[in-house]
Amino acid sequence: MTALTGRQVRRRYLILHGLRWLPVGLQIPVLILLMLERGLSLPQVGVVAAAQGLVVLALELPTAGLADALGRKPLLVAAGLVNLGSLLLLLLVADSFVLFLLAFVLLGIFRALDSGPLESWYVDAALAADPEAPIERGLSAGGVVLGVCISAGALLSGGLVALGPLGGVSALSLPVLASIALEVVGLVALLLLLVEVRPAAGVAALRTSLRAVPGVIGGALGLVRRSRIVLALIAVELFWGFGMVTFEALLPVRLAEVLGDPDRAAALLGPTASVAWLASAGGAALIAYASRWLGVPLSAGLLRILQGATVVAMGLLAGPVGIIAAYLLCYAVHGASNPLHSGLLHRQVDGPYRNSVISLNSMVAQPAGALGGVVLTSLAAATSVRTAMVVGGVVLAAAAPLYLPAWWATRRAAPPARPEPAEPEPVA
Repeated sequence: MTALTGRQVRRRYLILHGLRWLPVGLQIPVLILLMLERGLSLPQVGVVAAAQGLVVLALELPTAGLADALGRKPLLVAAGLVNLGSLLLLLLVADSFVLFLLAFVLLGIFRALDSGPLESWYVDAALAADPEAPIERGLSAGGVVLGVCISAGALLSGGLVALGPLGGVSALSLPVLASIALEVVGLVALLLLLVEVRPAAGVAALRTSLRAVPGVIGGALGLVRRSRIVLALIAVELFWGFGMVTFEALLPVRLAEVLGDPDRAAALLGPTASVAWLASAGGAALIAYASRWLGVPLSAGLLRILQGATVVAMGLLAGPVGIIAAYLLCYAVHGASNPLHSGLLHRQVDGPYRNSVISLNSMVAQPAGALGGVVLTSLAAATSVRTAMVVGGVVLAAAAPLYLPAWWATRRAAPPARPEPAEPEPVA
């Protein structure tokens, strides 16, 4: 089998990445409404969503170890099949709390299996093709694809709902039906495009891989203990998980507070969220070039400060135009930050532990987000939404110094400046 070139690896990664996120864009606007339409109460919706998060938290690291031990392609195929099963359950069967709970548990298993293998495959394959490959550019392009696909999916979802119902399929179920079709396309593309060299196959190889999972996880945790840079980068996610509550949960409340009408705020947030994902794509596209001047670690740190400032602005600005502008800038910075952070982490991780460390990085944001949800919403209730958003913004910005170890490492690794030739001594 002919080895892939760096350009082929990047192209295949972006195609598969787009097919992964376009169905998500279709589902985001309708899933909660679909559950309500089929009889669930809001508290039941909250329990279902929480169950999905708990499944991801429990399985993320074990499935990452399995991906590193067994291979990325088998895990991604399994993830696609589980996701297809969950979507079929949502579309055809789910009409009670128990069935929706089962569907979202399957979605949680899908997210745990899917977290990291494609990105890890891209980095390993790109570096195999060219050890000096600029992986941050590919990751930035992935951020662009993610933002565009979610935005396009959300707009397409609205169009499908407007066209529905279709036959026996309700209007809110049409985007789920479209997601199923795209999931099948994504599975076929995955089988055809993702080329992975694995040492062995068969039942014996599977047993060996399963026995290797604890060792892979232990090796990844050992790397975190040994590397001050990896530890600092993963700690960034604690601040991020805590602070993201501000623009995911508190921003709608803040906008409703300023407008004085929750319905107007909800109507405004729909198209604003779609534009925000495009802003995220724009940020991911620009940062690959902008970071050349300051370097990746310094750019990543400054972006955390800027993101904190945008959240503080959301809390302090008095008008809806200013708040929405700060929200869009926040998403642009978010899109720019992710590929830089991921690139820095990938540069510190060896192939055998890559997926485990990436999943550990993702996993720590879950409890931090839960803590942020409790603390910041309680603070908003006790004081004001404005105060809670300012506190969340400060926490986001406080992560910036954690990029200093990576910056110091790049400074030490930089080749010393070539000395100027000495002036010849004057002849007496």
